[in-house]
Amino acid sequence: MTCAPLRVSFAGGGTDLADFYLREDGVVVNTAINKYVYVTIKRHGHIFREHYRLNYAETENVGDLEEIKNDIARECLRLVPVEPPLYISTVGDVPAESGLGSSSSFAVALLKGLHAMRGERSCPSQLVEEAVHVEIDVLGRPIGKQDHAAAAYGGLNCFRFLTNGSTSLEPHSPLRMDLEALFDHIQMFWTGISRDSASVLTEQKQNTEANMEYLRAMRDQAEELNGLIRRELNIEVFGRLLDEGWRLKRELASAISNPKIDTWYERAREAGAVGGKLCGAGGGGFLLFVASPSRHDDIRRALGDLHEIFVRYEPGGARMLVPSSE
Repeated sequence: MTCAPLRVSFAGGGTDLADFYLREDGVVVNTAINKYVYVTIKRHGHIFREHYRLNYAETENVGDLEEIKNDIARECLRLVPVEPPLYISTVGDVPAESGLGSSSSFAVALLKGLHAMRGERSCPSQLVEEAVHVEIDVLGRPIGKQDHAAAAYGGLNCFRFLTNGSTSLEPHSPLRMDLEALFDHIQMFWTGISRDSASVLTEQKQNTEANMEYLRAMRDQAEELNGLIRRELNIEVFGRLLDEGWRLKRELASAISNPKIDTWYERAREAGAVGGKLCGAGGGGFLLFVASPSRHDDIRRALGDLHEIFVRYEPGGARMLVPSSE
């Protein structure tokens, strides 16, 4: 069994898409959180008729790789082949399509498990490269690289996506800043809205040329936030930057927000949130707020129709939990 953490992006999301970073360098500051996608891979019993049994939101029992409907599972198996019969199951701590990068965490965790089944070690950079290849190059999903990087490396990082296609990593050490204090100021609320990010991101990609100034501003905010964390974290400034970033992000595509999300956001601000954002591509998922712990109860009351989840910092990336079973 393997697991890979989900992530929260604080600033720069959107500049990790190739449509931007192949023109100008992109910058994202994100953190892994203590919510995970788990993947179990084991040798399936020969007594069963199917070569592949997959359990996720659906169940698949198929005799051939080409018959697998789960795109990520099929292409990961094609990239890192393991002889069938195989049983693969996955489960996450939060719903899929909730803006925390679950599909990329699934790809990273699955690839790590497949390498283990082959008796191979896999490093984070390799897992990122392979997961990006599967989701972006092969499946053509209009997503960026930050989700794969967060899932593979874990921790709080500044990722730079360079015009030559490479990615550089600047980690933030918990020894140099009080990450527990940062997460003491964070609240997250489930909107109850799951959405396919592809439709939002497809429109965003189509608007890249018109949105270059917004995207540059978001990249510059990520640089500013990275410097703030490097020096001494100021929660008030941190929250303000998230608020500014969210207002810029709303300009990238028409479906990123809606009246219901805007109402929840403004309620939280009026109740004491310094700033916040909608996690992921937009349209649904989780709302994140930064606020003094003394105002958290006020925000909970203001958002009484939403479900709060409690998240903390996750220093590690994708890892084995139980050795793969032959």
